[in-house]
Order: sequence, then C-alpha cells, then structure tokens
Amino acid sequence: MAAALVLLLLVAAAGPGPVAGRARRDALREELLLSPLPNGDMAATFQFRTRWDTDLQRGAVSHYRLFPKALGRLAAALGVRELHLALTQGFWRTRGWGQPPLQAPAGAELWVWFQPAVTDVDKAWKELSNILSGIFCASLNFIDSTNTVTPTASFKPLGLANGTDHRLLRYAVLPREVVCTENLTPWKKLLPCGSKAGLAVLLKAERLFHSSYHSQAVHIRPVCRDASCLAVSWELRQTLTVVFDTFSSGQGKKDWSLFKMFSRTLTDACPLASQSKVYVDISPKNKEKELLEVTPPPVSVHEAIVQGDKRTYAVYDLLSPSLFNTSRSLNVQLKWKRPQDSSELPTPVLHAQRYVSGYGLQTGEISTLIYNTHPYRAFPVILLETVPWYLRLYVHTLTIITKGKENKPSYIHYQPAQDRRRPHLLEMLIQLPANSVTKITIQFERALLKWTEYPPDPNHGFYVSSSVLSALVPSIVAMKDVDVEQSPLFTSLFPSSDGSSYFVRLYTEPLLVNLPTPDFSMPYNVICLTCTVVAVCYGSFYNLLTRTFHVEEPSRGGLAKRLANIIRRFRGVPPL
Repeated sequence: MAAALVLLLLVAAAGPGPVAGRARRDALREELLLSPLPNGDMAATFQFRTRWDTDLQRGAVSHYRLFPKALGRLAAALGVRELHLALTQGFWRTRGWGQPPLQAPAGAELWVWFQPAVTDVDKAWKELSNILSGIFCASLNFIDSTNTVTPTASFKPLGLANGTDHRLLRYAVLPREVVCTENLTPWKKLLPCGSKAGLAVLLKAERLFHSSYHSQAVHIRPVCRDASCLAVSWELRQTLTVVFDTFSSGQGKKDWSLFKMFSRTLTDACPLASQSKVYVDISPKNKEKELLEVTPPPVSVHEAIVQGDKRTYAVYDLLSPSLFNTSRSLNVQLKWKRPQDSSELPTPVLHAQRYVSGYGLQTGEISTLIYNTHPYRAFPVILLETVPWYLRLYVHTLTIITKGKENKPSYIHYQPAQDRRRPHLLEMLIQLPANSVTKITIQFERALLKWTEYPPDPNHGFYVSSSVLSALVPSIVAMKDVDVEQSPLFTSLFPSSDGSSYFVRLYTEPLLVNLPTPDFSMPYNVICLTCTVVAVCYGSFYNLLTRTFHVEEPSRGGLAKRLANIIRRFRGVPPL
C-alpha cells in the first residue's frame, strides 16, 4: 500500500498538472534602448513587459506569479479596462532631442478606461486614484473633479477594446507633482526580479535623478493572445526613460558607456525573463559616413522602421551564453568618430510650443504654436486643452491662423468650467498644411480666489497642465506589418494603422500663471502690532488693578547716621 502511494505521488509530480500549466501562461520580456540624441545627449529607455494569458475580469484569480498582485486585484475589483500612469520630472525637448519613444507631461498623468459594467465611474475613479496614491507614494489623492476631464476624441484605447464610449474615460494631470526616490522604489518592487538581477540593476536612484529628464510609467491593457484574437491576455508594461546630458556628467565629453551613465554594468539577465536584450541606436546620421562606434562588437544587428524612419540597432542578448564568455560583465561603450555638425541636426516633422502672454493680473492670452515641417504632406492633429476653472476663457476670442489665413477646425468640442467643480475642456481637430506654422490663441481672465484656496507659496504661481497633440504623422519610409512578439518593445506600444503613417502623441510645456494674490504679510504685521499693543496696555492695567500699595514709615537711621548728626551738630551744620 505504501509503495503504491509513493508511485502515485511520483506520477502526479511528473505530469503537467493545472498548476504547472498556469505557471507557463505568463512571460516577462525586458529591454533597454540606448539612443544618442542629435545634440550629443543620451536617452535610455527601459521597458519591462509582463504578459499573462488570463482574463482578470472573469472569475477570481488566486495565483499570481509574474504579474503584480496589487495591480491585478485592483484592475479586477474596480473594473479597469486600461490604466496608464506616468510620473515625470523635466520636459522632453522635442525640437532638440527628436520624437520621443514614450513621452509624458511634467508631473503626474493618469488616464483610465473602465469596463461598461461599472455603474458609477466617478466613484471608481476616485477610489482608484486613492489606491494608486498609496501604491506609488504619489499625491494622486489630490485628483478630484476640479482637474478631471472626459475627452471625446483624444486618448483612445491602446489595447483590445470592444467599444469606445468616452463616458467610461477619465483623464487628469497634476503638473506640480515632484518625482523622487520614494516613487521609484515601489515602481521597482513591481518587477518580477526587483532590482536584484537583469536590466533593473542599472536603476540606481542617485544616477537616474541626476539627469535632464526622468519619466517612469505603468501601462495595463488587454491584448490579443494570438493572431486570431479569440482569447484575451493582459499586459503590464513598465517603462522608464531618462536623458543624460554632458553637463550633468561633469566630463564635458559626448562619449558614453553604461558605467558612466548608471555607475554599474550588466552581469546577467533576470532568471524569470524569457527575453532580455540591449538595443543601441547606431543609425548613421550621415549616409556617407557613420559617426558612432560601439564596443564591444554587437552579437547581431536589427533593422526596423521606427517613427517613419529606418533605424539600425546593435543588439546584445543577455541570455546568449557567448556574451559573457570573454568578460563577466557587459559595459556598452559609445564613441563619436568625429564631432557632429549643428547643421546635421534633424528637425521633427511635428512639434509644438506653448506660452502665456499679456500684462497685469486681470487678463492674459494662451498661445500654442504647432509646426508641420513635412515638405509636401498635410495631416490633421487633435489638440486637447485642459485649463483650470480660475482662468476664465473667452471662447469668442479663439483664433487659429495658418500662413496668415484663418484655419477653421473640422471638429470642436468645448465644455465650460464651473467654479470649484470642473475645469475647461477644449478639443479641436485641425488640419496642418505642409511646411506651415499654426498659431492658436485664446484670451482668459484671472479669477480672485478665496484666501483659504491659495497654496502655501502663492507668489510662485499656479500651474496649467500641458496641451496634448495626437496625430498620424506621414512616414518617410513605407512601414510593414510586423509580429508584435518578434519586434522590439519600443515599436509595439503605439502600432501604426497603415504603412504610410505612424501615431504620435506630444505634450507642450506646462504654463505657470500668476493670479491676483493678496498681501499675506499684512495680516502678519497686523497680528504682531495688535499683540504688542495689547500686551503693553493689558500688562499695565493688570499691574495697576492687582498690585497692593503699602505706606512705609521713615526709619530713624542706623548708628552711622546718628554719629554723623552728632558731629554735624558740633559743627553747626543741619542734621541729615
């Protein structure tokens, strides 16, 4: 009987079993993209993708292996269809750095699509922001109705979507949010290997925050499991983009290496990862002569069409046994063969800038400049403007000028603000002619807040969140359909709709606007003066009312005085 029981246990252990089957349904891919920027800076983009072949919305999932349990249970409990959270410090300079692989506005950005089964979207949105605030140690609990909007044309689902009812979408930005180490630590803890192995060992906070630009994001979306799209898989993509410049590095040279950027090198891949690769953009900026030299020699070279341009990448596979045969660590070095000419810097096809103008503290004007540098192709762009309620927009002053002529938008949606309840929402579909600059202006009036509504530093100003541009930019090179599982991660978050264009989402600069601010030092002066007067007057009256006066009889004096009077009497002098 005992032998039969032992044999039964061995057979059960050898079989696949349901638990083993579930363990193989999730996979992890990690990737690092090193992109030399046109001005000599270096951009590093980390992507960690966890794909789970299950449906979180159907039934209770009890076993979590690679997918973080905190985010999985959150999405299932609140009916989240898609979740996109970004925490950014700095501003991506599109004109000098080119099109970003993943751009986000300064501060904190959160936009979520909910399931159609969610009855109260506002309640779920508030609860979701509070929970995410605790998970990532951010001030997302300050998201409320005054900074939340429901776009109608922007922020379409990036994953598998059954419908696009915009009433299930919520979008909010906190432009004043400061990103620091306490936000990076919980972000790294969501990784299956943490920061102990793989590409995550390079995520040293001291180096990441000593940079010109830092952005970390979390994207959760449903995707098709295979080409037939009969089953749904859930994808968690954690991205981190950082830009190192020559001035912060302290050496003044444009030669880079992993150790120079992160003060660490790569020794191994994450044991739980099915793919771990490092990509280095070695695309020649000049067709006649290459400018960049990469050491050690790459294992392979990958060519892809990214953002409408043909790129060449040196690939280092951390799972390849031959990579660590010669040395125990990988330190990719990039050296420029010759200095780059400023005339060779490419200009992005689509970029924009935004500023506020005017004088005084009563009225002002917001101006947005959108550039289309394509020589012969025109394309439409969707502009999303979110303005706080304390800047009262005059919609009749909205003007759109292109090449000296009025440019009427094809679609416009405006939701006026309500004081202390909701912000302004303005969406427009604008056609950008080839090789043109489109200027959009609108005037506003500053409101006078209650004295309790001012922040602790009111003279610093009030932030206005960035404008959002969404467009299908014409591609210079024809793009082909590629397999998402075989292509790099940096090419698959925003898939192209066809072979002639690619999707781009850009953000302008956030604005800093001064409001009429009362003199908060005057109450302080009044309080100090009043307290001084009250203390002096009250103290004097209190002493007069409570003090007891006694009449003291004059004393006859001591022995010395008597002797002096006797001597003075003999001399004929009056006594003392």
